[in-house]
Amino acid sequence: MPLPETMFCAQQIKIPPELPDILKQFTKAAIRTQPHDVLQWAAAYFSALSKGEPLPVKERIEMPFATEKTDAGLTLGLLKVLHKQLSPRGMVTVEELKEKWKDLCLPEEPLKAILQLDDFGDEVEWTKVLALGCSMLSGSLLGSMKHACEILTSDPEGGAARVPFETFSFIYSYLARIDGEIPEEDTEAFLQRIKEEADQQNGMVMLRHFLPQVSTVLTNPPVQHEEKESE
Repeated sequence: MPLPETMFCAQQIKIPPELPDILKQFTKAAIRTQPHDVLQWAAAYFSALSKGEPLPVKERIEMPFATEKTDAGLTLGLLKVLHKQLSPRGMVTVEELKEKWKDLCLPEEPLKAILQLDDFGDEVEWTKVLALGCSMLSGSLLGSMKHACEILTSDPEGGAARVPFETFSFIYSYLARIDGEIPEEDTEAFLQRIKEEADQQNGMVMLRHFLPQVSTVLTNPPVQHEEKESE
């Protein structure tokens, strides 16, 4: 014998007072982030929300793009999300990095490519991974540094994108070493010029100040190196 249908009236149905706002914020976050797998991303979203951790949410909607060399699906906005989640720890395990990467519905291959660029162990220094991610997005040292400054700055979007010289120097030196084609003396000379600029700005490197200098380094290598090659 089938069970009788249960009848409810409006007074019997109690909606948790926080539920409407939770669903509203979730919907806005999903629209901004545009995850490829909504269910997978939603699980990560509510897991982070319940633990009080930074949410896997972009600051604003952006059109997804792929780099010229790889179809990574990685964007500046997604790198910003990862930075917000992982930078407070400094060192993160590869497993945790893979988990956060997966939460954003990113394919595994680009992350594998990043991790193969350096001699990483079970733990990685997040700043180095961020630098390599910026390099993957840009494909050039100039673009990589621009992306890094835009992610690391505390300035509002469209501002000076200031970062401490120590941070700038670390990332530039690291990417130059990974690239392997920029002589060490050129790197040191360039950073010395940047430091002189930063010393006039309370130790901060300003994006608009270093871009012309990076362009010069990239497009006009020192004459002595050209002479050595010709010999």
